[in-house]
Amino acid sequence: MLNRVFVTGYGFVSAFGKSWREFKANLQSSNSAVRYMSEWECYKDLTTKLAAPIDGYTPPKEWDRKQLRSLGRVSQYAVEAAGLAIKNAGFRDDEILKFGVASGSSTGSTDAIASMAKLILQGESDANANTYIKMMPHTTAANIALFYKLTGRIIPTSSACTSASHAIGYAYESIKYGMCEAMIAGGAEELCVSEAYVFDTLYATSTKNNAPKTVPAPFDDGRDGLVLGEGGAYVILESETSVKRRGAKAIAEVVGFGSTCDGTHITRPNAPTMKEAMELAIKDAKILPDDIKYINAHATATKHGDIAESIATNDLFGDNVAISSLKGHVGHTLGACGALEAIVGIFMMNEGEFYPTLNLNSVDPQCAKLNYLTQKTDITTDYVMSNNFAFGGVNTSLIFKKANQI
Repeated sequence: MLNRVFVTGYGFVSAFGKSWREFKANLQSSNSAVRYMSEWECYKDLTTKLAAPIDGYTPPKEWDRKQLRSLGRVSQYAVEAAGLAIKNAGFRDDEILKFGVASGSSTGSTDAIASMAKLILQGESDANANTYIKMMPHTTAANIALFYKLTGRIIPTSSACTSASHAIGYAYESIKYGMCEAMIAGGAEELCVSEAYVFDTLYATSTKNNAPKTVPAPFDDGRDGLVLGEGGAYVILESETSVKRRGAKAIAEVVGFGSTCDGTHITRPNAPTMKEAMELAIKDAKILPDDIKYINAHATATKHGDIAESIATNDLFGDNVAISSLKGHVGHTLGACGALEAIVGIFMMNEGEFYPTLNLNSVDPQCAKLNYLTQKTDITTDYVMSNNFAFGGVNTSLIFKKANQI
């Protein structure tokens, strides 16, 4: 018999704070975390000077030097957000030892990578024994496990923009098929100019440097590219048995997960395989497309990505399904976005209030017809879908259900 899997806790570190109350207040006020990055003016070849940083971040004061020595900034976001999720779910420290962890990011901490590169190229740098730990692709997963002394299965999921959604999906499957009872799942990303350079070379970044609050503009006819953000976001997933034993309160049930790869182009999205990922999630959830009343879109405000995603969505759901993207508010948080967007989607589902895509003023006529939310909308639904797509032709789709009964 397959296990039901519930979300019993959440935690995130974001440009809009560390709680749903703070995040929601910013959504209600149509705030944007995007700003002009004056600190990037020294990079003369960089076209974009826009990002949505977490300004003034410092790690928790109770963390000591020993705990911090292997934590680059991306792992600090991850470890803090995971700890907030553990606390939110009501676990004591001695109750989480058998937990597993699924986590990823696009890359490890880039200052550590730079230190190692300097050592290789110049023969000297400030690299030390912890440099590799900070820069390794699985730094978030390993550091969460180490910090909280977890001994369950570990699943590193460094797949760029699908890192966190893959983590949630694989953790869900691990519990569903009886491999473990509880897992921490999500992802993180630290903002770095090197990542802005990557997207800049692909002509995928917004260059409206004089109007930072107007971008990114997912699905909009005037969109000109993405804006990077940062943060960390995690959920606690538990089996039904674990939830009942603890007498815990679930905030949602994970009922569907689908993942595909395009197999066509390394950076250009492919609508048919995007659609297939959504179809797999619906099949896994044992529901019909009409049961999904809202979709949280990946929608990064790139020209081809938004069009392909809208076509894939319309092909499966038709014209009327409600859809919006968070990236107009907090930018593209890369390795964190799958979990952050899933958490916000869950709260919107539970409260029946769905927030619009910021900066969407006129839908691109090349985008397929959908119910693009441009204002806060009340929707009653038992299911929401959260989609993410990444370089390499990687597609993920998650379906969450209201936790009506356990």
